[in-house]
Amino acid sequence: MSVDHPSPVVSSLEGMRPPTFLSVKPGDHVIVQAPQQVAQAFDDGWWMGQVIFCEGGARDPRVNTMFQVANVDDGNITWINGDEVTHVVRSLDGMSLSS
Repeated sequence: MSVDHPSPVVSSLEGMRPPTFLSVKPGDHVIVQAPQQVAQAFDDGWWMGQVIFCEGGARDPRVNTMFQVANVDDGNITWINGDEVTHVVRSLDGMSLSS
């Protein structure tokens, strides 16, 4: 009879905060900052958007890594990578912009 024992190996991720995008769900407002391109002039490049749709990753479809987001300033809808999400903004009343 075999017994499963926890591995004594310490994870290299121990004590690290999970990436911000792991908590994003449709309806959330997010602050997005696109990665700086080497050949382009410096630009803050941040904007706020509302998440419309979340798409799972190729390795694990249960983990959302791509998001369809509507820019709250101009209404443009675009796809972003999870690593472009710097903050998740949650309202206190649970209401979204479309409500």
